[in-house]
Amino acid sequence: MTNIKLDKFCLVAAIAALLALIFPLTGIDSDSGKQIAFVSDIPGIAVAMALCVITGAAFTWLGVGRIQYAAIILAVAVFGCWQAIGALYGQGVAGHAGTGFWLFILSLWAFVWRGIDVVARYRSLEMAKQQSANILVPIAFGVWLLFLWEVIVAGFGVPQVLLPAPSAIGLRFISSTDILAADFHQTFIKAVISGYVIGCGSAFIVAIAVDRVPFLKRGLLPLGNMVSALPIIGVAPIMVMWFGFDWQSKAAVIVIMTFFPMLVNTVTGLNAAGALEKDLMATYASGYWSTLFRLRLPAAMPFVFNALKINSTLALIGAIVAEFFGTPIVGMGFRISTEVGRMNVDMVWAEIALAALAGTAFYGAVAYVERKATSWHPSFRVRRH
Repeated sequence: MTNIKLDKFCLVAAIAALLALIFPLTGIDSDSGKQIAFVSDIPGIAVAMALCVITGAAFTWLGVGRIQYAAIILAVAVFGCWQAIGALYGQGVAGHAGTGFWLFILSLWAFVWRGIDVVARYRSLEMAKQQSANILVPIAFGVWLLFLWEVIVAGFGVPQVLLPAPSAIGLRFISSTDILAADFHQTFIKAVISGYVIGCGSAFIVAIAVDRVPFLKRGLLPLGNMVSALPIIGVAPIMVMWFGFDWQSKAAVIVIMTFFPMLVNTVTGLNAAGALEKDLMATYASGYWSTLFRLRLPAAMPFVFNALKINSTLALIGAIVAEFFGTPIVGMGFRISTEVGRMNVDMVWAEIALAALAGTAFYGAVAYVERKATSWHPSFRVRRH
């Protein structure tokens, strides 16, 4: 007798969508005491639920092993998400979502989870297809998280002062582009870039000096571990007192935060070259500087870029936190602290979104340069089947 392997996620999606057609879509209106909306009142969401039942039942038996099948269930999920958003804001479901609505969201979750899982496992010898799949997975997962955020906030009627919906944050982001641009220029362009370059550049030079002079390695590295443990909340006010309220004090905080991670990683990387390679350079009568530039620095590049990637996020965090303790009337940290006091939480989240986008782009740029500069490293070798 042949064992039939059912797709559990599609089975959950079908059962949840079927129950969503049965249970109430919304709760009871406290004023009138009547049901706000039924599934039959919203043809779009009724069609989406029925489509989820049919698709889930079909792929429970067929399975979702192929990328084409994953595309079908993801398309059904996208249609269902569109109808759910329309029901929330167009049919008065927001703030009154009932059991049927949340069962429908559960059905969509099962479809999205299964579809993204299949795409994540996809392997192709064609570079374009493989890169498209690699890009699609984080984008689809991120969009799904934003959808869940929107649905949960709107469905339960969470007050905006506690947690605004992504749509409200997006509208505030678009309407405040001039303010956000000024804050970005003050915090990122002036403070982050300056502090990052000074901190990482000086640490790289000092690392070479430490490697060249043995007593510096014994004296400076333990001191560096101690300084790197200093709390930024304690350092930032001192830097503001020393360098003033403008971007220079934030750059100084960033220098302190980025200096020692870069120093420790570079020193470690300079010692990463193997003994055989060093012996080979010695047989060619290669001196210290020749060995440094031809062998040890190339071997240290993965460690250096690791520090650069770590510092790309530390620098932005340090600048924003430092602005809490003193800054001109512009900057991401300043805006976050003042808008929280005014209860403009959507503007606070808009600044957080701007910081996240800037930090992600900065990290991605460093990672791209790393891939081009260290393409020889085994970690970048793509294994193809």
